Amino acid sequence: MMEEEEQVEGWIEEEESAKEMLERVLRTRPFLLVPPLHRIPLRLGNVVEVVGPSPSAKTQILIQAAVSCILPKEWNGVNYGGLEHLVIFFDLDCRFDILRLSQSLKRRILEANGLRANPNSDEGDADAFNCNPKKETQVEQDKELFAACMRRFLYVRCYDSSEFLAALKTLHYQHQKQRDTHGVDVDLLMIDSIGAFYWIDRASTSLAVMSNDRKSRSFQSVVESIVQEIRKLLLMHPMLVLATKAASLGDKYSINEAKRNSRKWSSENVLDLRTVKSGPQTLPYREYMPSIWQSFVTHRVLIRASDEDSKHHNCPTYLSEWLLPSLDLQDKFIVTDAGVYTIS
Repeated sequence: MMEEEEQVEGWIEEEESAKEMLERVLRTRPFLLVPPLHRIPLRLGNVVEVVGPSPSAKTQILIQAAVSCILPKEWNGVNYGGLEHLVIFFDLDCRFDILRLSQSLKRRILEANGLRANPNSDEGDADAFNCNPKKETQVEQDKELFAACMRRFLYVRCYDSSEFLAALKTLHYQHQKQRDTHGVDVDLLMIDSIGAFYWIDRASTSLAVMSNDRKSRSFQSVVESIVQEIRKLLLMHPMLVLATKAASLGDKYSINEAKRNSRKWSSENVLDLRTVKSGPQTLPYREYMPSIWQSFVTHRVLIRASDEDSKHHNCPTYLSEWLLPSLDLQDKFIVTDAGVYTIS
């Protein structure tokens, strides 16, 4: 009888506080990210691939999404509209400019305070907040907020697939360590240029075959290991994965040529040809990532520069189109240090 009572009491006993319940429920709500990622409700556990030729503002979109994540929702009575969570950023092509992140973050802080940065000032300078007439205490508060936000941005640079895979294996420990330090979880895992090591890995595989080196791993097996490590990480620590991928676009192929090239590449097991409808044109792009990665991706958006030779407020315009899931619409947008803005 006593055992039954204990079981009933254990069943009705609360397992979490109301605060913990709200935090858990709110973390499962869709992300409200910057354009062009705003069209689809994205949740923790989703893997979003931002694909497009270079340059097409893919990294800049990641920067703006990162700024929105590391900024607080509210601080000292000012609404910044951020998530106040950690971001892990993997730089695989080693071209990430931390000054761009710094500039964007400073602009967002200034604009939230109702101020505008001086376009003639050196925005990379540590005293960029002084370009506006504010009280000294306000300037110090802005600098304090800036430093706190930058500490929530965790940057990792990898020079080859082995380093990338090794870094992924340590993410569980790093996540626990950073969560204990900052008191918040990692919400965004960003991978800039997921295919950066494609040709290096393929060349290494070919050289290994010629030298009968059985210890060398193929590109397929490397990507399988990468996907496996990310899957294990998402099971233990749900987060949204944003990965950019360079793609070769072109509109000079006819449909018949595209089909012939598709059969040719498939028979050689080198590249697959995907066709992307864009208005009256058909834009083919070559898919070079293995099928294990393609099936791992839950959402895919194509980004490219606008065909029109025009600028909006001296900024180049870009077009976005959702491929997975497929949406019959396009967004035209611009990217500045202050954010991403749709213009149609």
